[in-house]
Amino acid sequence: MNTDKLTNDVVKKAITALQANDKNAWFALFTDPAELFDDGNKTDFKTFSANALGHEHFTSIDKVENNGLDVYGKFHSDKWGDFKTYFKFRLDREGKINRLEIGQANY
Repeated sequence: MNTDKLTNDVVKKAITALQANDKNAWFALFTDPAELFDDGNKTDFKTFSANALGHEHFTSIDKVENNGLDVYGKFHSDKWGDFKTYFKFRLDREGKINRLEIGQANY
């Protein structure tokens, strides 16, 4: 999958870690604790990550907005199938991800 559209270095590292099932790289990019919202519902970040890594990934990056922090694309989940999604990353002052909003997208 092509990540050339990803313009924010931290976001690019996070998507690359997700795609590669690299748990160490993934968790190193986030604050502890990090907030996760799935379709607007607060969810446990560590549980989500444990379930997603190795079982979920982008199949395409279709658009990137908000200075590279919001990523939209086609996504595959072993559990939920194929759909369009968004990942909206928020960074703290040190450049770590402290909030991630995910959900189904319509674009």
